[in-house]
Amino acid sequence: MSTTLFRSLRWGLFVAVAGVAMGACDEKLSDLTGPTPNLTPTLASIQSEIFSQGCTTCHTNVGRNPAGGVNLTEGNAFAALVGTPSVAKAGAIRVAPGDPENSYLIHKLEGRPGIVGVRMPRNGPPFLTDGQILVIKRWIELGAPNN
Repeated sequence: MSTTLFRSLRWGLFVAVAGVAMGACDEKLSDLTGPTPNLTPTLASIQSEIFSQGCTTCHTNVGRNPAGGVNLTEGNAFAALVGTPSVAKAGAIRVAPGDPENSYLIHKLEGRPGIVGVRMPRNGPPFLTDGQILVIKRWIELGAPNN
């Protein structure tokens, strides 16, 4: 067997195995999201399943200034988050499309060292589950579209 053919077959096998593994992970995603089994990596789903269920108590412009200047009410969350600098932490971007590791929203949800203030949601624990945060990370990885 030629070296080129062997490399092509090996690469094809790798891609096939990776695809199956990723598909298997997605099938179990609903098991990881705890209280939000219908959560998917879209802004509309994150809005209805997470933001509107608990975050808009503080992050609203209805009768008050939103906490941290972050208005997470429906129709406002995208502009408040995506590509927007944090007011509290200089140099941080709330949601860096395609880059969850450098998205300050993820840092706040996970309670990472170096955040300003406290872990979100402020009234936790309980905090978001690892699965819920994973879905938000996937939305960001997909470019944080306004969907």
